[in-house]
Amino acid sequence: MNGAEALLQTLVASGVDICFANPGTSEMQLVSAIGQTDEMRPVLCLFEGVVSGAADGYARMADKPAATLLHLGSGFSNSLANMHNARRAGSPVVNIVGDHASYHLQFDAPLTSDLPGIVRWGSHWTEVANSPDELSAGGARAVQASLRGNGQIATLIAPANHAWDAASETAAALPKPEPLHVRSDRIERIAEAIRSEKKTCLMLGGKALREENLAKLGAIAEVHNVTLMCATFPTRLQRGAGRAPVQRLPYFAEQAAEALEPFEQLILLGVAAPVSFFAYPEKESWLTPEHCELLTLAEAGEDADSTVAGLTQALGISNDAGTVHQRQIHEVSDDSLNPLTIGQIMSNEMPDNAIVSDEGATCGLAMFLSTEQAPAHDWLTLTGGAIGQGLPVALGAALACPDRKVIALQADGSAMYTIQSLWSMARENTDVTVILLNNKSYAILNIELARVGAGEPNAKTLSMLDLSNPDMDFSSIATGLGIRATQARTSSEFQTQFAEAMKTPGPCLIEAIL
Repeated sequence: MNGAEALLQTLVASGVDICFANPGTSEMQLVSAIGQTDEMRPVLCLFEGVVSGAADGYARMADKPAATLLHLGSGFSNSLANMHNARRAGSPVVNIVGDHASYHLQFDAPLTSDLPGIVRWGSHWTEVANSPDELSAGGARAVQASLRGNGQIATLIAPANHAWDAASETAAALPKPEPLHVRSDRIERIAEAIRSEKKTCLMLGGKALREENLAKLGAIAEVHNVTLMCATFPTRLQRGAGRAPVQRLPYFAEQAAEALEPFEQLILLGVAAPVSFFAYPEKESWLTPEHCELLTLAEAGEDADSTVAGLTQALGISNDAGTVHQRQIHEVSDDSLNPLTIGQIMSNEMPDNAIVSDEGATCGLAMFLSTEQAPAHDWLTLTGGAIGQGLPVALGAALACPDRKVIALQADGSAMYTIQSLWSMARENTDVTVILLNNKSYAILNIELARVGAGEPNAKTLSMLDLSNPDMDFSSIATGLGIRATQARTSSEFQTQFAEAMKTPGPCLIEAIL
């Protein structure tokens, strides 16, 4: 048994059974070990940003880590944008990054880099294995570290010689870390604040947005006239018919500030205090109004389940009978294809328990609002703001939940960052329907250009935000990557194509020409 084989046995014993991979020469022993480990499913991705995004999507839906296999500093660097999103999502991810053999580093070969420094930027926990046995033991520690709090990025660097040299034993799995419980006196203070009957907003994140917790929080909201709100980009929001209503904080700072203005107290549960996504001339970055008291019930890493249960008990609420969304069928009377009609058709045709990966950018808000009364579903968003996340997250979510339909709302510009995801979707026969929103523009940047006061744009300025000339043909791109694809230019065409996609298993792409 070599170090790579020992590591794979330890990962499987620790509950990790899928690996998203883009390997190179330094990882060949690890590739071989995966091939010999029946319990580990390998998923080849053609770009490292797909690897990290898919691991994020898998973790959000499975509530456990996937492994990634990445090649040296350059490979890990390519994964960093979606690793950043996974970090902001609080997703547990275990990265295995191959490095040169320890004795080879001294020669400064062309692919040598400061790998420990690079992985520290994108990880909560890092370690360099210094022997074959420590490679296996490091794998156990990495899984344990990834499960701390509500999820972390753990990265183990695997020098090639420690993967191919003999290992004496396989390290045992380590116990899952204990949840970080909120102190009872803090819960009681928040209960007292809610009982004060001040105008209150409960700002929710993490697992507070899961169905069971939302039912309890919905009952609190109804009894005490509290508003439930989530951050602009929640990790995983369980919503739709039968679930408690949750407002979503607007993206633009002035709209967010207006939404928070009525409140006298803002209580944070699993989320940081809201701030403007970017700085703007003569506009505030801090969004909590001066007259509003900011209170923390639970930090992002603290256990939401016990906190919500404790708050319910402290307030003496004995049932979960809050107001919930009712199922509604939209009448689609407009045959033009736009975000509203797409959202209405989605809402009408979605099956129960669908998963939506939303990177719709400027189009996404209308679709979000239109699907509030769709069948119960999970909504995954762009947590860290680094675009190119939507397709990989959909891939990972589909592999975590193969019995559920996944719908990827994907803007055209950000699709091109990780378009390779389509190939992996086809190869793994995932049940993903991609709605490719083609407006031939970085539309959000056209809006931002005006908002930051950057001056009157000329033709050369606008050319940097224009995605035409040449036009991108996403249905042809998808077909070339193994995905069945159609185009829709009217809402009636989209209705037919989307309804068929919802009835037909397997990956497909509908290019919505807006």
